[in-house]
Amino acid sequence: MINLDFMPSRNLSLYLARLFLTRTFAVLLMLVMVLMALDLLGESGKILAVPGNGQGDLWHYVSLRVPLLIQKFLPFSALLGTLIVFTSLNQHSEVIAMKAAGLSAHQILAPLVVASLGLAAAAFAFNEGVAVNSARTVNAWSDNDYKPIRVSNGVLSNVWVLSGDDLIHTQIVSGRGSNLQLQGITIYDRSGRELQRVTEAERGLQASGGWRLENVRTYDAAMNVVRRQANVLALPGITPDRFTLAKVKPDERNFMDLKQDIADLEAAGRPSEEARAGLWHKFSGPLSVVLMPLLAAIAAFGLARSGQVLLRAAAGMALGFAYFVIDNLSLALGNVGAYPAWLAAWAPFVLFLLIGEAVLVRSEE
Repeated sequence: MINLDFMPSRNLSLYLARLFLTRTFAVLLMLVMVLMALDLLGESGKILAVPGNGQGDLWHYVSLRVPLLIQKFLPFSALLGTLIVFTSLNQHSEVIAMKAAGLSAHQILAPLVVASLGLAAAAFAFNEGVAVNSARTVNAWSDNDYKPIRVSNGVLSNVWVLSGDDLIHTQIVSGRGSNLQLQGITIYDRSGRELQRVTEAERGLQASGGWRLENVRTYDAAMNVVRRQANVLALPGITPDRFTLAKVKPDERNFMDLKQDIADLEAAGRPSEEARAGLWHKFSGPLSVVLMPLLAAIAAFGLARSGQVLLRAAAGMALGFAYFVIDNLSLALGNVGAYPAWLAAWAPFVLFLLIGEAVLVRSEE
């Protein structure tokens, strides 16, 4: 008699969920350790090249990069962890025993899907509370060549603003509204296609009618001379939102801040497709963990003695990696406005949900 309950027995559900979670976290730990070591090998020289930086700064870099690696590779780990679980269960004929007891393929998958839903919720909270702050800080720090920066919740890095023919580059933008400050400013004063002056300033503060630049160095191209001034009033008519809206990166903004940025972009008449796609992807990205048991299920069903376990595991891995490729492609198309932002974020998820379900039904038959 077939068991019509959605979940198998309590003990079996806990057994399958425990296998899934332990294998997923084991794979995630291995990936993070290896990738962090490789990343640190490439960046440690740049960090230590800055006078005053030492071992503590290396550990600070690790603490900032690890959350980003967890955010990026958690779905990969869920995929590989599920494949390990299903391959082991198949080889030990546990799947055959469960099916002989009247469980369907969907009932065998149910504990893993429930566990992955909890994992997706935890991933969303982790991304919003930890990863976005780490991304914002480490990007600003690396753009500043690992020199000390003022830590701020609203920090942006490597910002370019066009004002008429003039180009304004700012290494660090911190704060919002009336408290916004600029660090590492370079102004390229152009007339037509000719460069007239290059002005560099250590810091910029808002002043009446413009910005007060401190520790200013100006190179006059026409006279070929350099002038130094303590303070200069410049950038008339450049409002703070020109800097905060010049570079809106969804992976550096939490949900509420990004939603406010989208409203500000639309009020300023600027394109918001990339921000909107990133907003929707904040949900579809963590939820991709739920797809992994379904895409990897092909490794669970089929006779182990047929000698195709490795082939089935490879097929499940190929399905999972195909999802990540299509997801990145879809998000890139959404960023340029090729199709709606919500479609860019959710189309790959729905597509591979249907593919995984079709493969699962076919495998069970």
